[in-house]
Amino acid sequence: MSRKASERSDSTTTSPGTSPTTILQNRQSVLMRVTLAPAAGVGLPSALRSMPCMDPRSALQSALAAGDSLRARQLLADAGPDGREALWSVLASAASGGSTSGRELLLEQLSASGVVHRFVASRLLDEASVDDVVQETLISVANSVDSFRGGAAVTTWVASIAHRRVVDHLRRRREAVQLPADVASPGARLSSQVATREALDGALRELPPPYREVVVLREVRGLSYAEIADHLERPLGTVKAQVARGRALAAHALREGQVHR
Repeated sequence: MSRKASERSDSTTTSPGTSPTTILQNRQSVLMRVTLAPAAGVGLPSALRSMPCMDPRSALQSALAAGDSLRARQLLADAGPDGREALWSVLASAASGGSTSGRELLLEQLSASGVVHRFVASRLLDEASVDDVVQETLISVANSVDSFRGGAAVTTWVASIAHRRVVDHLRRRREAVQLPADVASPGARLSSQVATREALDGALRELPPPYREVVVLREVRGLSYAEIADHLERPLGTVKAQVARGRALAAHALREGQVHR
């Protein structure tokens, strides 16, 4: 503040004969008003003062509606284990409404978090069987998420599906009917589930790029998980998870007739 401006400021708050104490109090009052003005929003753009603080659920809904998968993934990562249940409900609800991104991200979250694997592994001892049932569960989730209504937590809903797939698996092992494993299990090779090569090719083309490559290597070229991991230089667990998600998405597309030929 310039000297003249200071004098003008003093002249508006003092008058002849004003005591030194009163002058000091007036100057302190002016300083307080200047100091506190930014805290009250004075001088800030109106857009910033009125900007709403969007909660994570609403932010995720907006990201899905805009088709912004990158933003959606960031919100899910920021939520952490404590906040993921509420956001998974958003994904499931969006998927039930026809959101492809919602369905893909839900499968991605369920697979990456290990929720399905831990549930199945707690009921089966054979690791190969665990992997098969996990894939069957993810396929069932992809196919039945249209019926999700939010009446229960997503993890509770998924656990009920996983339980049924475990029961189905144990029942198949007890039955005397000798069917090849690839035919008996809905989580097995996609080539055993489709009527024509054209349909399989169409389903694979519809897969997002991260899943298409591993599923093609597994379903078309017949490579083992270990061979795929070595070929792509990816961890074995990552390859298994990506194949499981890709199979689930492709199986859903075939079931719903969403393949573009």
